[in-house]
Formats: sequence, structure tokens, C-alpha cells
Amino acid sequence: MEIKKEKIKDFCVLMIEGRIDTTNFSQFEIEINLLFNSGEKNFVFNCEGLNYISSSGLRVFLIAQKKSISLNGKLHLCNLQPNIKEIFDISGFSSIFKIYETQEQALEA
Repeated sequence: MEIKKEKIKDFCVLMIEGRIDTTNFSQFEIEINLLFNSGEKNFVFNCEGLNYISSSGLRVFLIAQKKSISLNGKLHLCNLQPNIKEIFDISGFSSIFKIYETQEQALEA
């Protein structure tokens, strides 16, 4: 897993590449918590390069969503690959998250 960060408008955009699974989900969770602790509350998770997510990874997404909402922030997802979108659909997470086709749409919402 590799995460690239970029500040665009009021959002911290995270470009997520590779896999989020039981071997690295804690690294992802630490990274997000550091961003919250530095004052970030609005996020776009650009999942264009994400090719696998385990239940542990989904849990981190859910925790980030709850924390963002508690801070009156936003967490938007975009560019989900078909296999990742299917996981979100099956798990019911598609109804929990705001999912956009493109990063531009996620930033404008």
C-alpha cells in the first residue's frame, strides 16, 4: 500500500494504491489519525489505485467516516475499481459513504 497526500481546496486528498489488508491496515489507520490530529476533517479517498481491501481496511474507512462526521467534516470516496465497488455494495458500505466517479466530482460535492 502506498498513500500520497495532497491538499486541494478544503480537502485532504489521499491517493491510495495497492492493497489494504491485515498486514498494513494499522499503518493506514495511523496515517489517517495523524491527519485528524493535525486538524484535517475533510477527506477525499481516491481509490483509483486500490486493488484490494479486506474487512480490516473497511473498518478503517468506517472509523474515518465516523470521526469526520463527528468533526462536522466530510469524507468522500472516488474512482472505485469495479471489484472494490462490488465489495462496498455487498457489505452495505455504499449506502454509508458518498461515492463519486471522479475526484473532481468528489471535491465539488
